[in-house]
Amino acid sequence: MTKSDEAVAGFKGGFSCTQALLSTFSEELGMDRATACKVASGFGGGVGRTGNICGAVSGALMVIGLKYGKAVPETCAERERTYELVREFVREYTVLHGSVNCTDLLGYDLSNPEAHAEAQEKRIAGQKCPKLVEDAVLVLEKIIKAHP
Repeated sequence: MTKSDEAVAGFKGGFSCTQALLSTFSEELGMDRATACKVASGFGGGVGRTGNICGAVSGALMVIGLKYGKAVPETCAERERTYELVREFVREYTVLHGSVNCTDLLGYDLSNPEAHAEAQEKRIAGQKCPKLVEDAVLVLEKIIKAHP
């Protein structure tokens, strides 16, 4: 099973986009799956269902942080490299989908109760999010391969 298949299966199995994405990469980056799912639990629906940054994007950015981020306050090189890779991810994802904003990607403002109810009724997340998760993994894997 590919990482994109695994992440999509996690989403379809009941995890948020963020949880599905982060947990797919977590163990190889030193974080157990349960902790990854807990850390990512508040980011679904565009950060707590506010419709802001897409959960798949948030998960990918967490993976970039785990792989390249700084762990010592005095070092700046890791932060700069991490920010560069985050910008690269955002650019590439935006080329694919036109935005990294959940509301834009789904076409519904999930922070609005009526819009959220309509999106639920129409099963918008089930229709659109699997592809958003898949593409986030593919862009992420491309970046990781280019920056070992």
